Amino acid sequence: MAERLLIIDDDARLAAMVSDYLTAAGFVVDRRFTGGEGLAAIERETFDAIILDVMLPDSDGFEICRKIRARAQIPILMLTARGEETDRIVGLEIGADDYLPKPFNPRELQARLRAILRRGRALSPGDDAELRFGRLRIDRASRMVRVDGKEKTLTSFQFDLLVALADNAGRVLNRDRLMDLVKGEEFDAFDRSIDVHISRIRSAIEDDPKHPRRIITVRGAGYVFARRQDEEK
Repeated sequence: MAERLLIIDDDARLAAMVSDYLTAAGFVVDRRFTGGEGLAAIERETFDAIILDVMLPDSDGFEICRKIRARAQIPILMLTARGEETDRIVGLEIGADDYLPKPFNPRELQARLRAILRRGRALSPGDDAELRFGRLRIDRASRMVRVDGKEKTLTSFQFDLLVALADNAGRVLNRDRLMDLVKGEEFDAFDRSIDVHISRIRSAIEDDPKHPRRIITVRGAGYVFARRQDEEK
């Protein structure tokens, strides 16, 4: 079955171009031109991913991203004509799965979309359904993370980043290796993207995110997921 995408962008010409390209690639694409129209569409229909512009006529795209993320864990790819690193970091911090500055190559847009859609798909055969580390539970099948039985909210990218770290518990992984494990594609990643996601994961699973005991920074080398010998995996 073809995957359904929603484009929320007031640039009618760009939205039509992207829609035509992605439709030819096998997607079913719907378009809305304001944040309000986009949210209404999400309430009525089911989409596999959302392409969301930052600059909208009736609202800020960041605020729309927050509202979408509060309702569902639909993968979100944000677009913006503003290429500043600060904007990218804000987008990631509020729950976007990926970020692409305008102008962009439609092939890269499609590749990034397929990457975030892959991350949202079901458990691969042979994978352990649940990873257990003391109070932390990572359920691959339902894509849920719990600490002491309480569900924690992560984006699709952050969930897979946590799984990549947990699957390699005790091993130091640098940023390039993490991007390779999670995305499975070669992309140019700005330096702080992984750091922002790690910060969000720590906020969700650590007792004291400023002094993490689970995801440890190894200065100059990367990150390591710490596991005690008495913990079940």
